[in-house]
Formats: sequence, structure tokens, C-alpha cells
Amino acid sequence: MVIEPRQSVSIWRAGLAPVWAILASMAICAVLIAWAGASVPNAYALLIKGAFGSAFAIKETLTRSIPLIFTGLAVSVAFRAKFYNIGAEGQLYAGALAATFFGTGLITLPPALMILLLILTGAIAGGALLIVPVLLKTHLKVDEVVTTLLLNFVVLLLVSYLIEGPWKDPMSLGWPQAASIIDEGVFPLLLEKGRLHLGLIIAILFAILVWLMMRFTVLGYEIRAVGYNAKAAEFAGINVNRTVIITALISGGLAGIAGVSETAGLKGYLTLDLSPGFGYTGIAVAMLAQLNPLAVIPAAIFLSAVYVGSDAMSRAVNIPTYIADVLVGVSVLAVLCSVMLSQYRIRWLK
Repeated sequence: MVIEPRQSVSIWRAGLAPVWAILASMAICAVLIAWAGASVPNAYALLIKGAFGSAFAIKETLTRSIPLIFTGLAVSVAFRAKFYNIGAEGQLYAGALAATFFGTGLITLPPALMILLLILTGAIAGGALLIVPVLLKTHLKVDEVVTTLLLNFVVLLLVSYLIEGPWKDPMSLGWPQAASIIDEGVFPLLLEKGRLHLGLIIAILFAILVWLMMRFTVLGYEIRAVGYNAKAAEFAGINVNRTVIITALISGGLAGIAGVSETAGLKGYLTLDLSPGFGYTGIAVAMLAQLNPLAVIPAAIFLSAVYVGSDAMSRAVNIPTYIADVLVGVSVLAVLCSVMLSQYRIRWLK
């Protein structure tokens, strides 16, 4: 058996790779659903109904997808330059900390300017969290996977200390949470009778902006060149270290905005359970999208639908909600395999 690269990869083959991966992952998880004693067609029908079966379900799915779009963009930008940012979770909380610091009464501006200020400060906080890891990588060759991952726990401990101590809201009746964002900084709702807020439009706009940057700007070309071959990019005159640092700052900034959208858009205040793992799920979103910023949007909606629909499925047929986590994990592995098979082929020797 020999694995060899294909001479050419058609657009159809590359585009259908994630679709086949999702179908394969659903087939694999069907075994677990049957093992749990439930009807597979009924379970998947309930999952789809729970995610898209009503106006309320659709709004919840789209609301859940907002932070996933931001963290998926953060990961896709970083991974494109071979900077493996595993710290989007911590950067999300850094953005939430900045939104809480500036948005709870320190500064009062008209709503449009206040929201813009929170987005900007959240992006700066998320990017700042990556300064140390990216400098360690570019100057000392320290593995960024370890440093960005460990910073997640540092930021979470900081959040826990603040909301249990100096930032604890005296009106929270003892619950560990920070003060609420002032009305001028709260993201307005897009539709009545739901939680879908302005963050969805902002996330889509950022996805378009990131795609335009990667496709039509010099910086985007440099990021892609460094990701393809850093030595060749350096030989061509590209400052590799500078490009990686800028990429890291953009990635952290995007993840930081996810924290702003959850704090000022969904909950209205900072808590320790603000994110159930959006930063880590963003990796799955980016891989499903094959690091394409525009494809991040449907990938985020798909994974959001899996999580939202699995709750309804679990309540109806008594299946553990962990099936959703398994489905997400298997989907990522299936995407990796399908992408590899779209670019390489297996030839059997006689």
C-alpha cells in the first residue's frame, strides 16, 4: 500500500470533503445512539427538530453560533500561519474581562459608541493575552500549543478571583458574578421573544472582513505564504516573525470579541460559566471549515445545531447529551481524514 499525492484536486472533491465527513460522523454516532437503546432515525429527527423545528429553536441555534463564529475565525487565522492557538477560551474570557471593566459604569457613551468601545477593548485584551506566547515562539521557539493552553487556566482563575472578590456584584444575592453591563453597552436584540442579538451581524461582518483580508491583501498573502512554507517565505523577503506576531494578535482579538458578545450581548454580566468551551469548539469549527473564513459561518451553525438539538433529543428519548460532544469530536477526525483523502490517494501494490 502506497499513499501518494493526487496530481490535481477538483473543486468538487475538496468542497464535498466536509459533507462526507459529517455524514460519516453521523453514521458512527448512530451506533452509539442504538447502543443507548433509542431509535436512530427518531433521535436524529428530534435533533433536527430541536435545532430548527420552530422559530424559537432557530433563534437559539443562531445565538449559540455567535461565539463559535468568532472563535472559529480566531483559530482559522492562526492555523493558516501555522500558529497553533489553543487558547481561544482564555482570550474569550480576556475580552469579557475588558467588557466588564469598561462597560459597567467606568465610561458612559451613546449606545453605538459604547458598543464599539467594548468591541475594541475586548479585541485588544484578547490580542494582548497572546503577546507572551507568540514572542516565546518567534524568539525562543517555545511550543505555542503548551503556552496558549496553560494561559486558559490562568485567565479562568483570574476571573474566579475577581467575581468572588473585588468585582462581585453586591446585588447578585451571593452568586459569583460581576456587575451588569450598562444599558448603553448592551447589544440590542435582532428579534423579539428570543435572545438573538446584534452579535450575529457583527460576527458575519468580521467573517467577511477576514476573508477579504486573507484573499486580497498583502498581509493575507504573507500569512498564507508563511503557513505553506516559512523558509520559502523568508527567502522571498517576508518577515516571518512579524507576520506570525500580527497573525497572533488578530487571532486573539477575534476570540476576545467573542467574550464581549457573550457578556454584553447574551448574559449582560460576567460569570465563570460564560463559556461552556466555545474556545475549544472553535477548533472544530475551523477544521470543519478547512480554515476558510466564510465557511466558518455554516460550520459554526452546524455545530451549534448539534449542541442545541442534542438537548432536545436527550430530553425526548433519554440519550446522554454527551453524544453531541462525541459527534463533534468524530466530525473533526472525519474531516481530517476526508481532507487527506481528497489530496492523497491510496494505491495498492500487487
